[in-house]
Amino acid sequence: MTAAQADLAGARSEFTRPFAIDTPRVEDGAAIWRIARDSEVLDLNSSYSYLLWCRDFAATSVVARDDGGSPIAFVTGYIRPERPEALVVWQVAVDESQRGKGLAGTLLDELTARVANELGITAIETTVTPDNTASDRLFTAFADRHGAALKREVLFDGGLFPDGVHQPEVLYRIGPLSP
Repeated sequence: MTAAQADLAGARSEFTRPFAIDTPRVEDGAAIWRIARDSEVLDLNSSYSYLLWCRDFAATSVVARDDGGSPIAFVTGYIRPERPEALVVWQVAVDESQRGKGLAGTLLDELTARVANELGITAIETTVTPDNTASDRLFTAFADRHGAALKREVLFDGGLFPDGVHQPEVLYRIGPLSP
């Protein structure tokens, strides 16, 4: 190892995250709802649903907290009953002030590692609309990092949605995940 490489390795080991990764709590529901709303990309669910999510699906979700303990990003997910080896990623959102720092990818990696260890998942599923390039990049990069295949197919055609114009929801299946 050269001196420059040693300096770089030392710098990396001294790096501390400016955020903490945690399991969501019911008290986080309102903040998570606001982050989702302010994303202007996600289909916003009711505030009640985010409270329930933090209660009922906390084991398959994750939140990033700033130094003061406030949520700044989240990933929500659940285990699909028909495919218990798959974690379905429901929503990923990062507060606007924290975007562009790789936080979404870090949270996705941490969540899948934890759920793989605790529940034995070997794949993830999610849906992405064709215009959501940030999510496409996030999940494509995730598959690359984990040496996993990524398959895409339309899950829900836009015409199935009752609320007017909606793009199709494309199912991303990623797996098997490498340890």
